Amino acid sequence: WQPLPTGDGQTINIRAQSNGLYFQSYNASFTEPWLGGKKPNSFTGTIYHNVQSNGVQASDPNRQSLLITGINFGLGQRLKWPDDYFTLYQGLEFRRFNLNNFPTGFLNYNKGISNNVNYKFTLGRNNTDVPIFPTRGSQISFAAELTPPFSLLRDDIDYKSLSSEERFKLVEYHKWKLNADWFAPITSKLVIRTHGEFGYLGSYNKDLGLPPFERFYVGGDGLANFVIDGREIIGLRGYTNNSITPGGGGALYNKYVFEMRYIIANNPSAQVFPLIFMEGGNNYDNFWDYRAFNLKRSAGAGLRIFMPMFGLMGVDVAYGFDPEPNGAAASGWQTHFIIGQQF
Repeated sequence: WQPLPTGDGQTINIRAQSNGLYFQSYNASFTEPWLGGKKPNSFTGTIYHNVQSNGVQASDPNRQSLLITGINFGLGQRLKWPDDYFTLYQGLEFRRFNLNNFPTGFLNYNKGISNNVNYKFTLGRNNTDVPIFPTRGSQISFAAELTPPFSLLRDDIDYKSLSSEERFKLVEYHKWKLNADWFAPITSKLVIRTHGEFGYLGSYNKDLGLPPFERFYVGGDGLANFVIDGREIIGLRGYTNNSITPGGGGALYNKYVFEMRYIIANNPSAQVFPLIFMEGGNNYDNFWDYRAFNLKRSAGAGLRIFMPMFGLMGVDVAYGFDPEPNGAAASGWQTHFIIGQQF
């Protein structure tokens, strides 16, 4: 070939992950970073199949399993208005949940097939100076995930009388999230970070109610740990994983964080910074129980290390001042390991 064929930055990713019968994950994706060839409009397509089970063979009648198969397409754009720091992401997704005696902890729904068709968008603004250890600027995002209101199109069905399997055959909900970070320098190495976030999951039809999927689970390190059942994991240091969560998952949560960070190594091969923090949050089953300042509070210290080969890693030690639900004493000291995420 003369000249040698070259691409324009397109990427194809194929990944398989497994820990035996308990968990398997397979996905493939394609990204075109310059859709249309004129602007940096990023188009991505992904297909995936995930399996979670109790580790029993498929032929065993005692097997409990959840299979999730899906496909999604997304388009990311840089915006010129209101200013050059804005971005917009839009996506369409189809996801199928296949439950076989799988405990969801919600309305005794543990067997059946649920289909989720949703549209999502995220409007963001980011004017921070650097990605790993920002010293100034802000990062704000507003996101929504919406399914069609299937039940509102049918007035001949009494949804209260349906079984859980029938009610959730077509999953419907609207989900809203707001995240905000603000960074300000005290000295060239000491930085303040304040963070707030809010999430709400709502239904179109009160007779149908909320689905058992897409709910919020608050508490702990914020890592999914091979959990794939459509839940959203929200970290809250000083408390055990998912402990600040109503039965079956929450529909509304809030969280606030104050951090002071000091960088001790800042070079291309490694960035290292310790931090101290205070944070609080809570999780509710419905909007009517929501109290903005009824928080599960904690404070502690941690360390972050970023290396290009491994990404961001860290550890936090935090003290939870309030009892977990159904607890009598303060949560106390907890240790959390961080991989590839910020609180």
